[in-house]
Amino acid sequence: MSDSEVFPTAWVRAALDLAILSTLTVEPRHGYAVASRLEEEGMGRLKGGSLYPALARLEEAGWIEASWAPGPSGPGRKEYALTPAGRRHREEEAQRWGAFTGVLLGLATTTDSSEDTDGTGATGAGGRHREPVRRTKEGT
Repeated sequence: MSDSEVFPTAWVRAALDLAILSTLTVEPRHGYAVASRLEEEGMGRLKGGSLYPALARLEEAGWIEASWAPGPSGPGRKEYALTPAGRRHREEEAQRWGAFTGVLLGLATTTDSSEDTDGTGATGAGGRHREPVRRTKEGT
């Protein structure tokens, strides 16, 4: 990780779609404004090679739509806006990320005294009882 990176690149890539969709919840933005907002919020400076392919992927999925808007002093620029499907997807993904980070933080703060002592897999962070995670064939 370089001095200019806030988080490892893999983390940013994994969270990028949700982050982009979240920047568009209030108003449409052009690509540079999306990148600036993400940087302001603490995700670090994105490179165009990450941002624009992600915007294209989100547009192809139907979660955002692009339109040309006049530039303040020059050529027009592409603005991106959430679609209703994108707004729903963002909400669902935010909930899933919240659950995932909760699990990860629980794992990261588990101490030896909170390990599974009865073999059931039901002990969680800080010794609190949690139901074991059940995995299905469809997902994890």
